[in-house]
Amino acid sequence: MTGYQQLDAWIDAHFDQQVRFLQELVRVPTPTPPGDNAPHAQRTAELLKDFGFDAEQHPVPQAEVHAYGLESLTNLIVRRRYGAGPTIALNAHGDVVPPGEGWTHPPYGAEIEDGKLYGRAAAVSKSDFATFTFAVRALESLGAKLNGGVELHFTYDEEFGGELGPGWLLKQGLTKPDLLIAAGFSYEVVTAHNGCLQLEVTVHGKMAHAAIPHTGVDALQAAVQILTALYGLNTGYRNVTSHVPGISHPYLNVGRIEGGTNTNVVPGRVSFKLDRRMIPEEQPAEVEAAVRLCIEQAAARCPGVRVEIRRLLLARSMQPLPGNRPLVEALQRHGRELFGQDIPAMGTPLYTDVRLYAEAGIPGVIYGAGPRSVLESSAKRADEHLVLEDLRKATKVVARTLRDLLA
Repeated sequence: MTGYQQLDAWIDAHFDQQVRFLQELVRVPTPTPPGDNAPHAQRTAELLKDFGFDAEQHPVPQAEVHAYGLESLTNLIVRRRYGAGPTIALNAHGDVVPPGEGWTHPPYGAEIEDGKLYGRAAAVSKSDFATFTFAVRALESLGAKLNGGVELHFTYDEEFGGELGPGWLLKQGLTKPDLLIAAGFSYEVVTAHNGCLQLEVTVHGKMAHAAIPHTGVDALQAAVQILTALYGLNTGYRNVTSHVPGISHPYLNVGRIEGGTNTNVVPGRVSFKLDRRMIPEEQPAEVEAAVRLCIEQAAARCPGVRVEIRRLLLARSMQPLPGNRPLVEALQRHGRELFGQDIPAMGTPLYTDVRLYAEAGIPGVIYGAGPRSVLESSAKRADEHLVLEDLRKATKVVARTLRDLLA
């Protein structure tokens, strides 16, 4: 057999074990918030040890974690050095959004039905803990001479922006790989993605009894005017288009609103959190200034109202770095052979941890196990799932790519 055929055969022979590994990962909940994710890192390290992989555990100091709004966070690095040459990092995140409602399968049950594994993070992105781990194991099974090394980076802060995940590892000088493959889907190689601005807006009015509302200042009415202005901005964003394939236009979403004290009380305080996606062509500082100005101008039309605006996240867009070409070409070549179709290199409207590696000058791409779109996987929705054949084939694609780059 050729080297590629040997890799494929090893992955086929160990695929049941790989699926069981993924099931164990899904069964340990990591809803973020609240973000108590250190137990999952510990369990992952235990499972990796069964494969002969020693995972370095790097706990982020509790003061930093709590200030960030999380409960516990430990990042993992597995280093596999084979000889002189480049280091390729493989990054996936274990934190996920809470399961929400509407599931027909237990969100942490990791049940398999009709060739699909169901559970929160089955697709995004505990699946690629399994993809990357078994791709490395397959690579090492060849016993061939390799030049360079591989690192597994399993982190737990993507849902909050990645600053305490890959960002923290990079700032602490714990890693500086030469190339990166980060968790993604199987039918495209992502080379660029949107940026993201998240703001918390608090509208202060004055509480009053509902029987005498004129004695108060209704914070909710003011918030409605501000939201109307923001949604007006959002309508205009459709006229701003990106030149990056796979990315359309900017957009704004208000994902959480809370306020008021009781039905018979004029609300004196209302807060909401917004998410503004930025296309790669936009400048983050200009975007934030425009959104803040819109909020402040709308609030100024509401007498007696005061607003506070707090930045929660500013994630810059990912721009492709020239050094990513060997990764892109290898993943496309093997993806075409194994999936029987072209694997385009394109952008995505998501934002990811990969931007932090790019900002550190590390060329990277997004590729892993999953369907053609986030929508197909039900990621962040009920009944998130992974087609197991996508996991099998993506693992082969990554293993072959590692062999190409390290041979």
